[in-house]
Amino acid sequence: MPEAPDIATAWRCLLERTEGRQGDPLVVQAAYEQPRLRALFPFPSHGCLKFMRLAPPPWPFDLGEEELPFIVSSNPGYKVYATRYERLLGETRTPEEAAALLVANLPDGVGPPVGG
Repeated sequence: MPEAPDIATAWRCLLERTEGRQGDPLVVQAAYEQPRLRALFPFPSHGCLKFMRLAPPPWPFDLGEEELPFIVSSNPGYKVYATRYERLLGETRTPEEAAALLVANLPDGVGPPVGG
């Protein structure tokens, strides 16, 4: 997978569906519309859209250090899990609901302030 050097590039590659940087396009768009998620590095993997606070260092890197919730595309619907599948935070019918649920479960200080 091509490396994205920064958050803005990672989002651009996902939104443009650049080879090697693809995720569920509906989830990607819904997440991008959330300012707090747009401020994070998006990382699609195995039907999930995970997030990191910063762009990762060169490969290989350990996603295990991140403690952020993530979205899993399921058929039908979407699931939002706490870090490392510790617990199911909820199931939704739409990617927009999943993105909003994820934002509601972000730790304080992650992404720009609400309304910012």
